[in-house]
This record gives sequence, C-alpha cells and structure tokens, in this order.
Amino acid sequence: MRELILKMSMSLDGFVSDMDGTNAWMFGADQEAKDWSVAATWNASLHIMGSTSFLGMAPFWPTSTMAFAPPMNQIPKAVFSRPGPAILSSFSLPEGPLQTGGESWKAAQVLSGDLATEIARLKAQDGKPILAHGGATFARALVAQGLVDEFILGVHPIALGRGKPLFSDLPAPLNLKVVSSKAFPGGAMAQVYRPA
Repeated sequence: MRELILKMSMSLDGFVSDMDGTNAWMFGADQEAKDWSVAATWNASLHIMGSTSFLGMAPFWPTSTMAFAPPMNQIPKAVFSRPGPAILSSFSLPEGPLQTGGESWKAAQVLSGDLATEIARLKAQDGKPILAHGGATFARALVAQGLVDEFILGVHPIALGRGKPLFSDLPAPLNLKVVSSKAFPGGAMAQVYRPA
C-alpha cells in the first residue's frame, strides 16, 4: 500500500498560487530549503499532477539542470486529464540534450476516471509514496475528497493578499496533527501534517 503525499508551496496567508499563476515567489528559497525539498521529492515512486501542472512541467524539466530535475525526470509520472491520452500529444519535449529520464514525460500514465477510484487504485500498489504536485484545482480536489495521507507544505515568508487557496473546497473542517516543522535561514518553513 502506498500513501499519497501532497507537496506544495504556500504563502503565509494560505495561497498555493498567485492569481496569474506566475508564482515567482516560490523560487526564492535558500539552499538549505531547496536541498530539503529535493530530498522530499526523491521520496516517491510516482509523481501525480493535474493537466495544467503537467503541461507546465513537461516542456521544462527534461532539459533542466536544476537540482529538482533528476527526481522530476527519473520518477514515473501520472497526469489526471479529462480528455485522456490526447494530453501526451499536446506538448513537445524541448530541443537539445535531454537529462536522464527526460523522455519519461512522454510516457506518463494518463488517468481520466473518477478521482477517488483512480487514487485508490494507485495507493493499492506497492512502493514508496505517491507525491502529488498540484496545480491548485487538482490539489483542492484531492483535499476535498479526503485522499491526502500527508501534507508537506513549504510555507514562504510572503503574504499575497489574494490567490488560489488549497483548503477552500473542504466540505467540513479538517483537523491536522503536526508531524514535523523545520525553519530555514531564508524564512521559509517546511510544515508536515497528517489528518488527525
């Protein structure tokens, strides 16, 4: 049995994305925070995401030399997409030499069935955890349906004032217990929670 971990960056006032989706505020973390986040990203046997995030990541990671590129490229991926497999033909891999595993984006598993049913099927498999990346709409659906076993929230020292929230679709309050909390030199916090 695998667990589902939702790993997302969040502003101090609870938004996982700004309104226009540029999210430049997420990328200013110090090296210690980046190292911690990369290590957490390696702790997965499958990356899952919604179609918007997939189409943003698939053309970027295959040629990236950033520290996040190896786990993003080398760990299998699944994309949740209502139109189904057509999503794989809607993007091109970038030109130039691909990093190890970069071609895996074209081999992503495409899931278009009922979200809870598909997640239950993925959880029933053996392996390290499933790591969900978002986007905001996909993450809210996972949270609202009670499918998340653990939250890894990178809370950044910025207040956006408005944006896309993570918990706005909850049908009832969600009690969480703290698993761990780590402060980084640049002011970001890694907050790990599990449903109580």
